[in-house]
Amino acid sequence: MDYGHTLEFGAFVTPAAANPQAPVLLAQVAEASGLDLVTFQDHPYQPAFLDTWTLMSYVAARTERIRISPNVLNLPLRPPAVVARAAASLDLLSDGRFDLGLGAGGFWDAIEAMGGARLTPGQAVTALEEGIDLIRELWRTDVRGGSSPKAASTTRTARSAALAPPTTSRSWSARTSRACSRSPAARATAGCPRSAT
Repeated sequence: MDYGHTLEFGAFVTPAAANPQAPVLLAQVAEASGLDLVTFQDHPYQPAFLDTWTLMSYVAARTERIRISPNVLNLPLRPPAVVARAAASLDLLSDGRFDLGLGAGGFWDAIEAMGGARLTPGQAVTALEEGIDLIRELWRTDVRGGSSPKAASTTRTARSAALAPPTTSRSWSARTSRACSRSPAARATAGCPRSAT
């Protein structure tokens, strides 16, 4: 099938925190090998991983040509307006080498433990679609000074407001406490401290 552009190749790098320079080195090797892009999975609730945004920013500063992308960014744990600003900033700072890849979420126990709302598959797709609309609206360049999050939010439906994650630290703490009282595996995916019981 012809997608209207040349075939590109990239590397999928696990952002393991055990040796934090290893993902950076792999990105540099990918660039030296002539690959087009390097991507990093985004699982904020995984304590064995580096933070993807921080890693991508660092890799952008340590490379010159290769494009950088999340594969894919966990939108249920990242407000679309913040994603829009962060993505635009990283793209500008890297001379246009950032590609944004978004995901609707899938590990709902871990997402909920970190304060995200548990969504059905249909709700997750709707929230992703609305997030993409909001991000595109915030990236508009035909409006002087750009579009503001308040103006862009008028494109969202009332339903998306009901799907928004809770914003109080109390609800986050309650969810985290429940998740951290479960099995060691549940504690690990919820990002609990090692001492949590």
